[in-house]
Amino acid sequence: MADEATNRDSLRWQAEFCAKSGMTIITRICAGLAEALDHNSRTGARALEWPGDPIAAALPLRLVGGLHALYRARRVLAPVFEGGETDPVAIAAAIGATLVAHDDELYPWLDGPPQTNEAARSAVLMAGLLALAERFRDGLGTPVRFELLEIGSSAGLNLMIDRYGFDLGGVRVGPEDALIRITPEWRGPPPPDVPIEIASTRGVDIAPIDVADEAAAERLMAYVWIDQQDRLERTTQAIAMARAGPPRLEQGDAAGWLEARLAEPQAENTARVLMHSIVWQYLPAEGQRRIEAAMAAAGAKATPERPLGWVRYEADRALKTHRLTIRSWPGEGAAEDLAGAHPHAAWVSWEGLAPDSGLVARCGHSNAHTALRRQGR
Repeated sequence: MADEATNRDSLRWQAEFCAKSGMTIITRICAGLAEALDHNSRTGARALEWPGDPIAAALPLRLVGGLHALYRARRVLAPVFEGGETDPVAIAAAIGATLVAHDDELYPWLDGPPQTNEAARSAVLMAGLLALAERFRDGLGTPVRFELLEIGSSAGLNLMIDRYGFDLGGVRVGPEDALIRITPEWRGPPPPDVPIEIASTRGVDIAPIDVADEAAAERLMAYVWIDQQDRLERTTQAIAMARAGPPRLEQGDAAGWLEARLAEPQAENTARVLMHSIVWQYLPAEGQRRIEAAMAAAGAKATPERPLGWVRYEADRALKTHRLTIRSWPGEGAAEDLAGAHPHAAWVSWEGLAPDSGLVARCGHSNAHTALRRQGR
């Protein structure tokens, strides 16, 4: 059970995490919140008395999201959010005053976890799909067809992965005329250059965001940090795309929904893949267990003509970074660690492919990079 010191430290941890990711303004705000929280507001008291793991619950991001929403709506804390105020003492004082003055508006932001639906994360997921395609192509031929299932879809922006264009270390994927082109800084060798086809995308979220609703869309935008104007522009474009052609997104429990999807017939010569990004920490332990069990059971039935894959892009708290891992069946379904990535996919550090025999599982997080034989289309 957390205590006041632990909850304050979670904000300092988040500040360090944001600093490592190059988010200067949000770093200052998290550090300011760590000093500013007190019992003079309901919001401050609730944050200090948070009963569970504050990092797993993303307590710092709930607070920052509420403050950013105030700034976006009425330019509250403008000197802080616009970078003019840099003095830590002044920032903490301004945040403390805001917690009191806008307590009723900020308090509800603690009720639920943030839904940071960053479209650029599709680039990391796509890299994982290319690695799976390299694994599956002997059984499925070229191009490899994918049926994608996403949990924790939020507003479904990553379900539009087939509509985005990507440049992944020189490997181009997706429509040439894509309205959104995602080009993360690529470190290390490129992923496999294997042609793929996305046959379908389906997703679920416990509380999906309907971006057709202006208030819901604005809440989503509040979790896009002001340090990164490219993210703000990209999310605005992605929301417009989702309104024009809504992704196939359902409301439901992740574990139950996935169990039902895995029980459905799988088309021949099509790979079924579970994918998700920055959601695993929000799932209850029982839900995680059920998903693991469902994938293992489905994997035991997988064949070369109907393979199963799992693409995970999730936080590594110890390293304060995020890792891309994949699992594939038929076979042992062992987790294979392919890359580290920025939390919003500004960069990808590719590490996990061997030059001759495809994928190599790695234990731990070595800094060594393996070579990659690039496959031509």
